[in-house]
Amino acid sequence: MCRFLAYSGEPVFLSDLVCAPTHSLVHQSLHADEGKTETNGDGFGIGWYGERPEPGVYRDISPAWSDENLTNLCGQVRARTFFAHVRASTGTATARANCHPFVYGRHLFMHNGQIGGYHRIKRRLEALIPDTFYDQRRGSTDSEAIFLLALANGIEQDPVGAMARTLETIRGLMKEAGVSEPLRFTALLTDGETLTAYRWACDGRPPSLYFRDGPGGIVVVSEPIDGCREGWQVVPKGGTLRARHGHATIVTGPEAARSRAA
Repeated sequence: MCRFLAYSGEPVFLSDLVCAPTHSLVHQSLHADEGKTETNGDGFGIGWYGERPEPGVYRDISPAWSDENLTNLCGQVRARTFFAHVRASTGTATARANCHPFVYGRHLFMHNGQIGGYHRIKRRLEALIPDTFYDQRRGSTDSEAIFLLALANGIEQDPVGAMARTLETIRGLMKEAGVSEPLRFTALLTDGETLTAYRWACDGRPPSLYFRDGPGGIVVVSEPIDGCREGWQVVPKGGTLRARHGHATIVTGPEAARSRAA
């Protein structure tokens, strides 16, 4: 499994959250506390919104803990919204195209989790992605496939409903293929203005997700970056966090119930 961080609010330097804290994402790339694996060394990526509507993205296959370019870049870039991700592969190749976050137009997406039995449904899942979006497929991960199918299902207009429909479809393919492994989906989506964080799983065991809503903005993480639970709130299992301009709300109504049943 992977580790990630998202921020939305008043502009800050990426290094303030990605590199500097005691249990920063760079530190988690080597010493994660709450992931299935302690080490997340199969690449990393950052995506940020600056002066243009579309985000900038920097990704590489080297471990985050050893990449001087990542440290230098984070120390120079200040942004109002940004994503950062360190990868632990669940079976697909260690390649730059498989590193998160993924980008489409104004949207960034990153994922921590897995489609159980992905290799058994990959071809049928990809066949559901319309050519308009499939032409943007660069890697081979289940995460990118989820993102592209969700775009086809209207995630730009309906981030919660479209993602629920997408995961329902994937669960249908898994059942048809007799896959017993779970679908676990903790993920983040943004267009630079609105942030959506999902914590869903078909077996009720989604990967961890926390957030801290402060006066300057909101931080969403796989695990607390200061090594302390105090001040952090847990996104509930089956819940979805929506944030805009630094103000967060949790959706725990029909949408969340629908996702749990997927």
